[in-house]
Amino acid sequence: MPDHLTRFRGLTAACDATVFWHPVETPGAALRRLADLADELDVSWDQYGARGPVAMLEEQLEALFGKPAAFFPSGVMAQQSALRVWCDRSGTSRVAMPDLSHLLVHEQDGPRRLHGFQVEHLTTGAEVATAEALHGVVGRLGAALVELPLRDAGCLLPTWQELTDLSAAARHRGVPLHVDGARIWESQPFWGTSLAEIAALSDSMYVSFYKGLRGIAGAALIGSEDFLAEARVWRTRMGGTLYRSTPEALAALLGLRELLPRMGECLAWARTLAAELPALGIIANPAQPHTPTFLLHADGTDDAVNERLLGVMERERLRMTGLWRASREPGRVMTEVAVSTPALDHEPQRIAQLLAEVAVG
Repeated sequence: MPDHLTRFRGLTAACDATVFWHPVETPGAALRRLADLADELDVSWDQYGARGPVAMLEEQLEALFGKPAAFFPSGVMAQQSALRVWCDRSGTSRVAMPDLSHLLVHEQDGPRRLHGFQVEHLTTGAEVATAEALHGVVGRLGAALVELPLRDAGCLLPTWQELTDLSAAARHRGVPLHVDGARIWESQPFWGTSLAEIAALSDSMYVSFYKGLRGIAGAALIGSEDFLAEARVWRTRMGGTLYRSTPEALAALLGLRELLPRMGECLAWARTLAAELPALGIIANPAQPHTPTFLLHADGTDDAVNERLLGVMERERLRMTGLWRASREPGRVMTEVAVSTPALDHEPQRIAQLLAEVAVG
């Protein structure tokens, strides 16, 4: 019998619709959408990260965030470049960040091996960063990184007051505050503030284009002109000044146009769904999601739950969650869901019932 992952991939390709994440699309269909946009905008090719749609994208980001922007081929490169600039300026390689930060969990020790960063934990576990947390990291720091939202903790966000106080504490101490904003688009509705107001609290910010905005790849750094000039040097040193990035920039422009305005709707749908789940034996984390991406927990084993998931997908021809996995609590399973525009075509109450069929049986 095929393993769960193989069967899941086959069923995903055969489904007629999806609930979570973005619609399944062939490369040809995706590239045709971008070709149509290129014709509409009458763009030329970019060259080495300048001109063409890359320049258009950077201009749109500056309008949204109130600060200049620089395109990067990946978020890993963007964030390491940002921290390297701040540490070089300050003369210390000590950086404070959450122990659940992407840089520590998903980058194969790259920040330390490539740049020699000495990491101090700003927070530990499912805890949002606050001014008090920064005060607890004693000694000289090259930078402090806050992940908004803290993805591996269920996409947790601080309150606006907590974020404002953290920014003030960093500035009072003279520590540059860098924001890992891979999902900042999805986070903005939680605070009800503008992207420019969020960016004003940081010294630099990274944003991603392939998550909530359905891009192909790519990222950007937001910050002052002098900061970006140094970051671009590190982009070149790390091999990130690609000859062409036109498809990635076009996809980001399309996401900003079509998906960014609907983030608030996605969060409202996610919260309606989450409110239905406890009575059905499923716990959402956070109980009221901070962003459209959050975690689900239930009693059971991953083998049993995934068998039911595959059965529901086959019957309904509907792409549901990803595969469930065992949680740290014995006898419990978990999965992450990311609400995007396809979910808005479904009643959250019906999806809650299907989730209960999968998770509880």
